[in-house]
Amino acid sequence: MQPDEKARELGVSFEPQTPGYLNLCIRSGNQLITSGHVSDLKGVLGKDLTVAQGYEAAKDCARKVLRSVYNAHGTLNGLRVLKVLGCVYSAGDFTDQHLVINGCSDLLHEIFGKTTDGYHARSALGFAALPTGAAVEVEAIFE
Repeated sequence: MQPDEKARELGVSFEPQTPGYLNLCIRSGNQLITSGHVSDLKGVLGKDLTVAQGYEAAKDCARKVLRSVYNAHGTLNGLRVLKVLGCVYSAGDFTDQHLVINGCSDLLHEIFGKTTDGYHARSALGFAALPTGAAVEVEAIFE
């Protein structure tokens, strides 16, 4: 199954997007670089929210990133995931950011393959705050 079809099956929307203040996905040579996409879920991991809730928020971010990539490129087919940066709104003693961002990585693995085009480099970092109070923000680079 091709990535476009798999993504649709997993709930990724490819509806056209209205251009905003910043470019959600920009092409540079053979790369597609996304802006940060925030989760609809608000709150602080390790205080208001559980790792399981954060995992779902990261998956929500991944769906939004994929929508932007699709809208910029016209397809997900033939792409390779290079890098993911996951930002987690974290309580001071919260140290499971990597488990939260697995929500994003697991979705990308499911769509692009865990050991092939979806096998990506990643950083998962904790932040004292994120825009709009979002629980998670994710950006990515595709080739």
